[in-house]
Amino acid sequence: MITLAAGEEINPLVPHTAEIIVGFIAFTLLFLVLRSKVVPMFERAFAARTEAIQGGIEKAERAQREAQAALTEYQSQLNSARGEAQAIRESARVEGAALLEQMRAKAQEEAARITAAASAAIEAERTAAVVSLRNEVGSLAIELANRIVGESLDDQARQSRIVDRFLDELESQKK
Repeated sequence: MITLAAGEEINPLVPHTAEIIVGFIAFTLLFLVLRSKVVPMFERAFAARTEAIQGGIEKAERAQREAQAALTEYQSQLNSARGEAQAIRESARVEGAALLEQMRAKAQEEAARITAAASAAIEAERTAAVVSLRNEVGSLAIELANRIVGESLDDQARQSRIVDRFLDELESQKK
C-alpha cells in the first residue's frame, strides 16, 4: 500500500470511482457499437455459413438421390441388355438349329436323289443285261436247236417265239 501525505492510503488494486464510471461508459459505448455493427455482420456470416452448409447437405442428398436413381436406371438397362443378349443368343440357337435341320433335309434329299438315280441306273443296266442275256441265250438256244433238230430255224418270228417260250419256261421253273 501506498501512503499519501494526507494520511490516506491508496490501494493499487481498487480503481478510482472516476475510472470506474469512464470504464463503464466506454464499455457501454463499445457494447452498443458492437451490438449494432459487428454482431449483425457475424449473424449474417453465421446465417450464410449455415445456409451454405444446409444447401450443401441438401445438394449432397439430391446428388445422392440422383445417383441412386441413375444406378437403378443403369441396373435396369443392364438387366434389359442382358435379357436382349439372352434373346439374341436363343434366336441364334434356334436359327442355327433350323439351318442345321434345313441342311440335313437337303442332304437327305440329295442322298435320296442320288440313290434314286443309282437305282434307275442299276435297273437300266439290269434291263440291258437281261435283254443282252436274252438275245445271247436266244442265239445259243437257236444254234443248239439247229444242231439238235438238224434243220435251219431261219425264220426270225419263229426264233423269237421259241426263245421267248424257252425263257418263260426257265423263269417259271426258277420261281
